[in-house]
Amino acid sequence: MSTELQARSHDHQHMATASSGQLLATSETAGTAVAAQAKALVEARYTVALRFPRNEDEVRQKLLKECLRPSFAAVAIYRKPIGQGIEGPSIRFAEAAIRMMKNITVETATMYDDREKRIVRVTVTDLEANVPYSQDVTIEKTVERRNVKATDTVIRSRLNSQGNTVHIIEATEDDILNKQNALISKAIRTQGLRLVPGDLIDEALYTVRQTMKNKDAQDPDQAKRNLFDAFAQLGVGAGELAKWLGHKGESLTPKELQDLRGIYAAIRDSETTWREVMEAKDKDGEQSGTGTSAGQPAAGRGSKLRDAVGKPPAETSPGAGDGDGDGVHFTAQEVHDALAAAATLDKLNEAADLIRNLPEAEKPALQALFKQREKQLAK
Repeated sequence: MSTELQARSHDHQHMATASSGQLLATSETAGTAVAAQAKALVEARYTVALRFPRNEDEVRQKLLKECLRPSFAAVAIYRKPIGQGIEGPSIRFAEAAIRMMKNITVETATMYDDREKRIVRVTVTDLEANVPYSQDVTIEKTVERRNVKATDTVIRSRLNSQGNTVHIIEATEDDILNKQNALISKAIRTQGLRLVPGDLIDEALYTVRQTMKNKDAQDPDQAKRNLFDAFAQLGVGAGELAKWLGHKGESLTPKELQDLRGIYAAIRDSETTWREVMEAKDKDGEQSGTGTSAGQPAAGRGSKLRDAVGKPPAETSPGAGDGDGDGVHFTAQEVHDALAAAATLDKLNEAADLIRNLPEAEKPALQALFKQREKQLAK
């Protein structure tokens, strides 16, 4: 009897070992299949890119044609109301430029995830030149709220620039997803535009400004109504816009239309919020000592970048900026100092956005500094 039990036990052990071996073999087979599939996909992308290369003249024509559409031009440039304003190509513009360039692939992969943060790597690759650019974005799993609900978990509280209490609470899944999508889109814009010729970006942005200038000149009142309606969809009413303008808003100057349109694009792309816009305006008003309207910047206003380097921006060169002489420009040294002083990845990316406006000879060193600082802040 004892011998029979031992035999049965031995059989069970043998079956368990065989089953475990089969599971291990199946797992290895599945892993190999996934790796082979990924390899085949990458090879197929490069093969198609080499077989159907982009035509730069065609890319230029398509992008400029897109910039002639008023609905696209209205959201192609974002403007952050910091000092006299920092503006640049919006996420929508970058998506269009990448699409027109063709043979550019965008990939995202989660590198780290825990209760407090998630790190996602965004890689944009030019398949024809085999040039990849990547950036790690950190998604903090917290949000700021002025008012909290009984179900919210408050981590800590702080006072904002207006003296109001703001609570940092644990984010919901929807909050995390919205924040992640916004940060990934910004990273795609920053890395993707590095693959688009700088002169083409400048020409396209000039076309965008001319498109909106011509459209506004045809019917300024309709342009104002369309803009106010667009803000209303974001939850910003006419009364709030009047506070920012410093007047009732019965009629807007071309400069005010341009500034508000850029702010709308920035809010839509999650570059900023209306609360931050108003806080920046209040801060600028305190620094200047007057209630100067946004359309007439007062002396003494300065952007965070200029505050970091401790001096005013370089003089605008003839023909630079948006063609009207009201753009803000920085020297390579100022951008270098801002990159070196950046304390967060968001501030670093904000400074890096200005690299594209510099002469080509000055870009490589600053781009290398950006990558170095990015690695330091990502740790």
